[in-house]
Amino acid sequence: MLKIEHLTKHYKGSSKGVTDISLHIMPGDLYAFIGHNGAGKTTTLKCIAGIQDFDAGEIFVDGKDIKKDLIGCKQSLAYIPDNPDLYEYLTGIQYLNFIADIFGVAAAAREERIRQYADELEITASLGDLISTYSHGMKQKLVLISALVHKPKLLILDEPFVGLDPKASIILKDIMREICAGGGAIFFSTHVLEVAEKLCNKVAIIKDGSLVASGNMDEIVEKGQSLESIFMEVVNDSGSIAKTDMVENKKHSS
Repeated sequence: MLKIEHLTKHYKGSSKGVTDISLHIMPGDLYAFIGHNGAGKTTTLKCIAGIQDFDAGEIFVDGKDIKKDLIGCKQSLAYIPDNPDLYEYLTGIQYLNFIADIFGVAAAAREERIRQYADELEITASLGDLISTYSHGMKQKLVLISALVHKPKLLILDEPFVGLDPKASIILKDIMREICAGGGAIFFSTHVLEVAEKLCNKVAIIKDGSLVASGNMDEIVEKGQSLESIFMEVVNDSGSIAKTDMVENKKHSS
């Protein structure tokens, strides 16, 4: 579903960026991407989404090369940034129809999907209101619906739970599980490590722009430990990085 090979992106005049990132995300994967602030998570996600160019490497979305077929890749995915910009002079339903028009979603299909997700996220009554009147949480819900309206095969999410109330967070987790159970895939960044550990089957840990561990959650998080403890070891102790690298190398060699 998503293949990243040796992705490198450096910002001119800055030490920030990512170096030699390689990840394979398969249909059905619910893949968490974790790291400290400035580690390179958002840079990686923007490159995958095709809104930021990169210096070296390759990215394939559903078998399509993002450098050669950007539109084709974007048709297969949906990306939600950590702080999405919305057209606040539109109503919620106008915005959703605008996004559905971009992706060529038929009227009947969009109606059904908008109704389903708006009801689940309890925002139906506000769809006729201007987006400028929405709270942060309502805007987040609207963006989630807009990402789902064309049934993307791949969801790229940057901190999707920020701003959501507890009930909406639970509903979003259920939606994410349903998408992956149906053959889709999700790659998302989060600082909520407990959620990532319980929700995801795979995890990647990035530090200072480099991938230090990735693979099956139950292989990375060994018995008697938590993702939180593993993460703290990785970001604080270079000796533990070697340990997590061994987990990934073992997985690839098997």
